[in-house]
Amino acid sequence: MAEPYWPEHPEFLSVESAPVPAYGTGSLADLLPTLAGGMGVQIPGAHTGIPELAPADRNCVFLIDGLGWEQLLAHPDEAPYLTSLIGSSRGGTGRPITVGFPATTATSLASVGTGLPPAAHGLPGYTVRNPETGQLMNQLRWNPWTPPHIWQPYPTVFQLADKAGVHTAQVSSPAFAQTPLTKVALSGGAFHGRLSGEERMDLAAAQLAAGDRSLVYTYYSEVDGKGHRFGVDSDAWRGQLMYVDRLVQRLAEQLPPRSALYVTADHGMIDIPFDEQHRIDFDEDWELRAGVALLGGEGRARHVYAVPGAESDVLTCWREVLGEQFWVASREEAIAAGWFGPPGTCDERVYGRLGDVIAAARDDVLIIASEREPNESAMVGNHGSMTAVEQLVPLLEVRA
Repeated sequence: MAEPYWPEHPEFLSVESAPVPAYGTGSLADLLPTLAGGMGVQIPGAHTGIPELAPADRNCVFLIDGLGWEQLLAHPDEAPYLTSLIGSSRGGTGRPITVGFPATTATSLASVGTGLPPAAHGLPGYTVRNPETGQLMNQLRWNPWTPPHIWQPYPTVFQLADKAGVHTAQVSSPAFAQTPLTKVALSGGAFHGRLSGEERMDLAAAQLAAGDRSLVYTYYSEVDGKGHRFGVDSDAWRGQLMYVDRLVQRLAEQLPPRSALYVTADHGMIDIPFDEQHRIDFDEDWELRAGVALLGGEGRARHVYAVPGAESDVLTCWREVLGEQFWVASREEAIAAGWFGPPGTCDERVYGRLGDVIAAARDDVLIIASEREPNESAMVGNHGSMTAVEQLVPLLEVRA
């Protein structure tokens, strides 16, 4: 009689094996402090950690929402101008930078604007628990409303630069002029709302020329929008990439003297198939729901808030169910491993916003919540975790 076969215990992904963002040496949070430092403006608590960037008197950052490094490399025909900039960027190295964890818009915009990692600025996810109320707070839509400057009390790089006499401006959609996220992440100097991409490029160039020292930020969202709806393998997404390639060239051709333009993004994106193997539904999985009071974050970067006293059991269960496909960590483990910022940078006010358990996808998989999050669960393109396709973004440079 054959011996029964007992499979070996699965190998769970270790917390330490997660590819932590390059905080302090080449992350999105390091960009504006580096540029401001080159204009003589120091940002308290921030790192000037991208040494390949030569100082310029006038600096413009164009952030293209959702344009990851790997997507750009895969589409040279749709983005000929952007592709042409790779070899001469970042001091001739052509290397990308990382965003931060999680790789999501609210977190990344706060990192850009404050020059701080998520553990310090306190927007560590798409939705996180407000320790004061016990409710989930959507940090992109700012719902439920929370006093912005209590939630994120640090000054932005734009505010500090403006105070130091640098001409500062943001050029974006008029819809973002008064949003709480803009106030806590990007305020300082003047906000100029323009509807069309072409108008934004023209005005951004004019604002650069308006001061002897200038810091200008402009933004375009629809690459991300088409990626979520149709995927990064869609004609709609490619069409947006072609359009934004022309926008960058339009801005670059208008740069005034002594200027540097930096083109970057807030995250990459990955398409996830619509089947049970790739989309694990929290709302239909009793094991994952056991002991969980709130589910935060998003499909590829979950904050899990346990019923008091159940933290250890929830961690064990999530590791058992997901540990071969996700990096699963306790709050303390994730902080110590530097997921949200270098060790020692986690503000006390931010600690309780982080999940008791944090799950970051390594494989092509999502934790959806079909009943609680029907819109998010229906997205084709997704992001949030620490994989290269989500973390790496361009840092393309044009100098005049």
